[in-house]
Amino acid sequence: MFNNLLMNLNTYYEQHIVSYISELYKYPIKLIPVILDISIVIFLIYKFFIVSKNSRLIQLIKGIFLYIILTALSSILQLTIMNYILKSFLSYGVIALIVIFQPELRRALEQLGSSNKLTRFFGIEKDKYVQTKEDIYKIVIAATELAKSRTGALIVLEKDIKIKDIIDSGIVINSEISPQLLVNIFVPNTPLHDGAVIISENKIVAGACILPLASDQDIAKELGTRHRAALGMSKESDSVTIVVSEETGKISLARNGVLLVDLKEESLKQILIKDFAEKYNTKKKGVTKIRRKRKEK
Repeated sequence: MFNNLLMNLNTYYEQHIVSYISELYKYPIKLIPVILDISIVIFLIYKFFIVSKNSRLIQLIKGIFLYIILTALSSILQLTIMNYILKSFLSYGVIALIVIFQPELRRALEQLGSSNKLTRFFGIEKDKYVQTKEDIYKIVIAATELAKSRTGALIVLEKDIKIKDIIDSGIVINSEISPQLLVNIFVPNTPLHDGAVIISENKIVAGACILPLASDQDIAKELGTRHRAALGMSKESDSVTIVVSEETGKISLARNGVLLVDLKEESLKQILIKDFAEKYNTKKKGVTKIRRKRKEK
């Protein structure tokens, strides 16, 4: 049994591996597609394990490996009945696996068919300008909903100056930006509602953060603690802070030591796009450069 196996391996080695290596030696250019082929396969296997590590699919992979090992062992140890049963099951095993893991397979195919998921799978990030604009729309939607229900809120958007000390004063969230999450955070009598939410690098990084307060002479008496905190934050860094008043339901914005009161949805959106998204707008930069060249001429 072992002699036959060694002979088969030796034959395969001579007919395939040795001949292939000698061919590569004659034509080194053929090494490029080989390297590319191996790299793609390794990358796909790596991505597959990353995607499946937190799902039932990883259990399936373990089961398949165990099945292959048992089949090989039963053949080597000449366990005829065991080997026959395992090989017989193989023909029906694929269908059984498809039926059992149908939800996971369908979800994986749906995600692969989605352009956003496909680009993320291959490590291609969405255009920063588009992503930032989408996140701004989500933040504005959340602020508008909070204003309608007169739910007090403080949302800080970090810019170039890092505010790690403020982030460390709160509770880590590290989540994608969504209007529903932002609204839910500020629901009264919930653990994170009292304090500020910090948004940095297109993520909600922390909640219940403590902000520095501006002095009384810097702010009108009719405005409360949230507005003082927003104005104080704008003086400590270049961040932008959105305030939703619990008493009036009005939206304000603090930046560069100035408080803009009673902003409407569209105004808030335009200010945030200008402050955070426009720097990623490569098309606009290209148009500006062309105009400058024309003026110079």
